[in-house]
Amino acid sequence: MLKSARKQEKDDEGRMPLLDHLRELRNRLLKAVLAIIVVMIVAAFYQKEIYEFLLAPIQESVGCKNGVVTTVDGKSCALLKTDTLIGPFTNALKVALMSGVLLATPVWLYQLWAFVAPGLHKGEKRYAYAFAVVGAPLFAGGAYLAYAILPQTAEIMLGFSPDDVQNQIGLDSYLDLLVRMVIVFGLAFELPLLLIALNMTGIVSGKRMLTWWRGMIVGLTAFAAIATPGGEPISMLLLAGPLALLYFIAVGFSLLNDKRRNRGNPDAELSDDEASDLDLTPEPVEGVEPVPAPRRALPEQASGDADGPGSHRLNGYDDIT
Repeated sequence: MLKSARKQEKDDEGRMPLLDHLRELRNRLLKAVLAIIVVMIVAAFYQKEIYEFLLAPIQESVGCKNGVVTTVDGKSCALLKTDTLIGPFTNALKVALMSGVLLATPVWLYQLWAFVAPGLHKGEKRYAYAFAVVGAPLFAGGAYLAYAILPQTAEIMLGFSPDDVQNQIGLDSYLDLLVRMVIVFGLAFELPLLLIALNMTGIVSGKRMLTWWRGMIVGLTAFAAIATPGGEPISMLLLAGPLALLYFIAVGFSLLNDKRRNRGNPDAELSDDEASDLDLTPEPVEGVEPVPAPRRALPEQASGDADGPGSHRLNGYDDIT
């Protein structure tokens, strides 16, 4: 059932009918989902350890201890709570899902790239494995950055609480925020892979990417301001800075790839019109056809008597003009 449709079509360029493309996409998505489900089942057996890991940032930074409402430095602390009967079960599913998506990143990234890779040349298909190998650490790096800035974000947010007011944070809302930040930060760190994929397929050149740097800096800063909770500047810069660095790394890789690709192409620096194929092979000239004498249009020219006997001139001229 999960047999790849491309194995049935032995086309060197990966061409196939639309229905086969849809079938291939279905198979790739199903494999990715199965990988996530398997990791979710395994994560369910380590639910306690995962909970401790996820709650550690907020517990150590603003968590209430021993029933007090303020930390040792006098700031407001937070108490995590669940207020519904099915809350613990729902939270357990969220934790398992987040663990599945994060830990199964190499699998679903490979399936995504494997669906696109047949559009490349044969020599470029090997990059499918490199895409998954590099994409997984990038996603994990973005997820860890979201996890690392959470304590500072929690301190800033709870700093607006009035004195002697106890902050009670629902565990479900905290997990929702953490899952959203992990996924958003992780996908944001895949930006260089997207740019490199566009360059590898020949859609965008490295020089064109470099001309986008002003707009990219502004766009990444705006994205970081939206993605970080509260929009506070420190967390925003902690996200925008690495994204900008990854963007320039992708541009540098694309420039090197363009240079490698154009090394054996003498027409690489020419425009499309200048680089068009022209057949300059000389062809033999056929026999010359005789050209008939011009027909005399006027009676005076036909008789030749207009400017004397035997003359072809008329009033001193060769013809009537």
